[in-house]
Amino acid sequence: MNYLEAIVMGAIQGITELFPVSSLGHAVLIPALLGGQWARDLSVSAPESPYLAFIVGLHVATALALLVFFRRDWVRIIRGFITSVRYRRIQTAPERLAWLLIIATIPVGVTGLLLEHTFRTVLGKPIPAAIFLIVNGFILGGGELLRRRRDPAVNRAAALRTPSIPNADELGDDTALSDVPRWRAVAIGAVQTLALLPGISRSGVSMVAGMAVGLSHREAARFSFLLATPVILAAGILKLPDLFGPLGAGIHGQVLAGSATAFIAALLAVGFLDRYFRTRTLIPFAVYSVIAGAASLGWLIIHG
Repeated sequence: MNYLEAIVMGAIQGITELFPVSSLGHAVLIPALLGGQWARDLSVSAPESPYLAFIVGLHVATALALLVFFRRDWVRIIRGFITSVRYRRIQTAPERLAWLLIIATIPVGVTGLLLEHTFRTVLGKPIPAAIFLIVNGFILGGGELLRRRRDPAVNRAAALRTPSIPNADELGDDTALSDVPRWRAVAIGAVQTLALLPGISRSGVSMVAGMAVGLSHREAARFSFLLATPVILAAGILKLPDLFGPLGAGIHGQVLAGSATAFIAALLAVGFLDRYFRTRTLIPFAVYSVIAGAASLGWLIIHG
């Protein structure tokens, strides 16, 4: 792996992990579409590929970017958890939100530990990734259509909840998220297991699930990012031995370059999306996923 590959894929990881278009799908498809050395160097399905160790570094960098951006939220959530345990209660919004995030991470955490290797080696190939990217587009588009048809009043209520001032997050209002029923929070966490399929977006499917339970686009995005942070960070930390083992030999410099790029790209991406979802929808990402997936599938079939 060379430095150009590391920096380009780091930037793509940082953006696509948070944009609802699947980072794993792009990590599989882009090297395959470019071909040549990129396809040889960057394969997630190869069991002993250095690319796997490289991706570990990118995931940790992306999670750190989310921690930095939502640092005020995490301070409130951690304090809420501590007070909840100390006083044996779940009363305040931060206390409820802390426990919702904990129980919502259980399904994706268990499934990831059991099935991640199988899914990656069996399905982490270009053609399945292109197909699942198309499916991702239909999930995003279908979620938007169902939300609008189910209850048009939801859109008006969500609009009223959307902060109209730039730094409204600093007010610390976690009420909308903490009021999500526990079983629905678990369901939102469970759908993230679909992101084990290359081409299905973690943030996308969890946003669709969040909107299905009545959250606005911005609230669903925020809950998705908060939920993804410990999942991505834990997955990266669990695989850090790969980075410092034989798989990471000779690419530590590339990992640092790619991780730094991923951190910056993720920080810019989450800032953009936090503003974007104040007034916009998932439709552009749905259209992109379908077009990019279909174009990639056609190219791979023709040139396969």
